[in-house]
Amino acid sequence: MCAGFRLLNNGSGTIIKHCPQHMNFLAHAYLSFNDPGILVGNMISDFVKGRKKLDYPSRIQQGIYLHRCIDEFTDTHKATVEGKQLFRPAYRLYAGAIMDVVYDHFLAADEAEFSDELLKKFSQKVYGTLDANQQWLPAKFAAMFPYMKSHNWLYGYRQREGAHRSLGGLVHRATYLSDSSAAVAVLEQHYDELKSFYREFWADVKPFAKELLESL
Repeated sequence: MCAGFRLLNNGSGTIIKHCPQHMNFLAHAYLSFNDPGILVGNMISDFVKGRKKLDYPSRIQQGIYLHRCIDEFTDTHKATVEGKQLFRPAYRLYAGAIMDVVYDHFLAADEAEFSDELLKKFSQKVYGTLDANQQWLPAKFAAMFPYMKSHNWLYGYRQREGAHRSLGGLVHRATYLSDSSAAVAVLEQHYDELKSFYREFWADVKPFAKELLESL
């Protein structure tokens, strides 16, 4: 939890305490602002439970904390709450994880943040930083990381087909889901509306994360 930090421009008072694992790897990588320790913590946070975070160096611990504050901000942001309603009939509690994938797709395709070549370079830099910190990767993340890197998940979010594959991967890893076709259909049918939710959310979460990181 992020006691002591306000949720900027947040339109909903509801805080989700139990939800499926977040999937927005690209957003968390970007919101590490090129700090290697913060990046490692931000990327592994969902795989570090309870007091295990104390086993890590201080900067990685701060990245873990930043990640959790970003997740709280994301879950309760007005744009996320509204976007989840589009996916909730078919996916219920997994609607939030699906919105994470949606946000990463629009971030990857956002020309104000990434050209095609810049996203390729950024993705490789992230993989390189994680490779250089293998000793700090939890076992489950370390087992997943070769697939992330070999299939270039971060760059893959840029194309719609990549977003479709990511949704399929989310469903494959989920305990109670078996079909991503409804999520793909909602993404395509509400593409412009979901893009507007991304723009509203990104305009708020970027300064929130920057301000929080500078205060750590």
